[in-house]
Amino acid sequence: MDRAAKRELVTSLNGVLKDTGVIVVARNAGLVAAQSADFRRRVKAAGGSVRVAKNRLAALALNGTDAEGIKVLLKGPVMLAYSKDPIAAAKAAVAYAKDNDKLVILGGAMGKTILDAKGVKALADLPSLDELRAKLLGVINAPASKLARTINEPGSALARLLKAKVDKGEAA
Repeated sequence: MDRAAKRELVTSLNGVLKDTGVIVVARNAGLVAAQSADFRRRVKAAGGSVRVAKNRLAALALNGTDAEGIKVLLKGPVMLAYSKDPIAAAKAAVAYAKDNDKLVILGGAMGKTILDAKGVKALADLPSLDELRAKLLGVINAPASKLARTINEPGSALARLLKAKVDKGEAA
């Protein structure tokens, strides 16, 4: 890779890392190409991306981002998994690491917060942004549906009472 290509790589990676919600650093010692491709597919399906770059170039790309503190994790063969959703990349990486012991989560960053491996795993246990939105929508809709049931209940009770009287009258 010539100097211009390295500069372009650092610039593009820096732009991507500035806009991410979470970055997960994982050691990929021993992953074969098929496993690495599977990991990339899983992270992409979750809405994230995976990047492998030389550690020195990745450290340069982290300059000027909120995640500069993860430079210390860039030792040996590592992969960067990142996503705009603050949970997506962490969930995908932790799920893949559970299935494959050759991928080890080293840590990561969420905004300016630097996370260790336990922090990334705790982040992966949180519900995703879409799940939180669905729960919030359910909480907002619950009072409206309860109100509709309450308003309809007296009419329903009267209708049941009349039906019971009619049925009783027909039986006699």
